[in-house]
Amino acid sequence: MHREAYCRRKCFMGVNDMPISSSSISGRTDSCSDWTGSFSRTSRSSHSEDRSKMASLGCFLRTGKNAVSVVLRREFSKTPPAAVQVNVRDALNQAMDEELERDERVFLLGEEVAQYDGAYKVSRGLWKKYGDKRIIDTPITEMGFAGIAVGAAFAGLRPICEFMTWNFSMQAIDQVINSAAKTYYMSAGAQPVPIVFRGPNGSSAGVAAQHSQCFAAWYGHCPGLKVVSPWNSEDARGLLKAAIRDDNPVVFLENELMYGVPFDLSEEVMQKDFVVPIGKAKVERQGTHITLVSHSRCVGFCLDAATVLAKEGVECEVVNLRTIRPLDVDTIEASVMKTGHLVTVEGGWPQYGVGAEICARVMEGPAFNYLDAPAVRVTGVDIPMPYAKILEDHSVPQIKDIIFSVKKVLNM
Repeated sequence: MHREAYCRRKCFMGVNDMPISSSSISGRTDSCSDWTGSFSRTSRSSHSEDRSKMASLGCFLRTGKNAVSVVLRREFSKTPPAAVQVNVRDALNQAMDEELERDERVFLLGEEVAQYDGAYKVSRGLWKKYGDKRIIDTPITEMGFAGIAVGAAFAGLRPICEFMTWNFSMQAIDQVINSAAKTYYMSAGAQPVPIVFRGPNGSSAGVAAQHSQCFAAWYGHCPGLKVVSPWNSEDARGLLKAAIRDDNPVVFLENELMYGVPFDLSEEVMQKDFVVPIGKAKVERQGTHITLVSHSRCVGFCLDAATVLAKEGVECEVVNLRTIRPLDVDTIEASVMKTGHLVTVEGGWPQYGVGAEICARVMEGPAFNYLDAPAVRVTGVDIPMPYAKILEDHSVPQIKDIIFSVKKVLNM
């Protein structure tokens, strides 16, 4: 049954969404309580029968008027609409599609993004809709097409430059850092560079050392860039739209293993003008005993660990960074001041990593005085990624590692 029909039926059933009881009817029609009886007594004279019918008609009209007034006072159900399940890949695709439609200056270029629909099918259907001028296949030359994209941004366009993996961005790092990140400063604010560099970041599955690095700390180190790292479909959709509309170069770090994972999206998130503000973290789970700060795929690990720990009486607050640079220190500090304990979780290497920066900021700020124990980092192992699966699993954070670290901090 359609929602409108369902609500309409409920409106006519009664004030409190329940069938009208006999007692509620009699309460409104006390003056005609013997109405049905008057019709059953056929032995009365025709004159008295006519009078009874007239009285009954008046009673019915009065009751009908009350019923109409009840309907007019009622409103349709205001239950929020059901969420729609969208995986991260489709969330990214929708965001690009809507921004390409919204602004004719936006275009996408990269290896296999057009006729092949993208190596990971993130750009599926866009070439057929927008054509060769706005969805552009490039040769396998990251420095070349990244340079073309930066030049287009200088000229006033808003390119989305896709790297098949961020590991390949090392071929184009001169364009990303020296050309994109520094030009606005070096031109004294005269030359904005509105460009998005995007693609899968961090470890995948079975692709070994040269395709498994996390570049969050690499690019988060560089002034002039904004660096975002979405976890779920809401992050992906809202942050990508915000990145495309931003007048600064944005490094957009996706995760290959999250592309096919579905998440519920509300009607608000599905609106075309919905954006997630860059530079603002989100508390995914409220807690009182310890703060877990993470980004990208590891946010899900933190939530799973928090569920397990809750059964042991430990309430973890999980903070999804969303943005690596600028870092939302205020949200982190507020959470640490609330819980008194901190664990950071990331897939990258430990030395000079995102977790190290967070710990330093907490140490240097007011939240340090609220810590009841030293902060602990959970990171990838400090080695190149092995190819063997059992070694690979031991090289990236797991739920058990987070649980162990939480218990260590809480001295359990």
